[in-house]
Amino acid sequence: MLRGRAHVYGDNIDTDRIIPGKYTKTLDESHLAAHVLEDLDPEFRRRVKPGDVLVAGENFGAGSSREQAPRALKAAGVSVVIARSFARIFFRNAINVGLPVVEVPDHRIENGHVVAVDFEKAIVENEDTDETFTMTKMPDVMIDILDAGGLVKYLQQHGDYN
Repeated sequence: MLRGRAHVYGDNIDTDRIIPGKYTKTLDESHLAAHVLEDLDPEFRRRVKPGDVLVAGENFGAGSSREQAPRALKAAGVSVVIARSFARIFFRNAINVGLPVVEVPDHRIENGHVVAVDFEKAIVENEDTDETFTMTKMPDVMIDILDAGGLVKYLQQHGDYN
């Protein structure tokens, strides 16, 4: 189970808002984390604490297919991204780099709320309001990839990667 304080944003947050293109010439995660969400919320980097949760509306991660966007969020300490829906390439990139992402179409989570995500039960609990939301169930193999820390580590553990 993952548990953290929510940082809430709206709909259609694209990958350029997550990590501006000018910073994507590297996979140095500390560099990416230093600039995460800076155009959307310049204070986010200073407020986010390890284990915090990013919450969004519809179509989170739209735009380019760059994997630096989920890498930047993970490196900044975000433990999970909850959104009403995700751009499919962002969703897949997040799983591949080991950043948990869950779809909760009807969430009512506000800034500062503490939420807990239970992948086994496929629920998200808002501890501030005592509400429980059903998340879209993730296939077991995706949970296994996340548990391994990402796709490369998963393949290494299963002998399918040199």
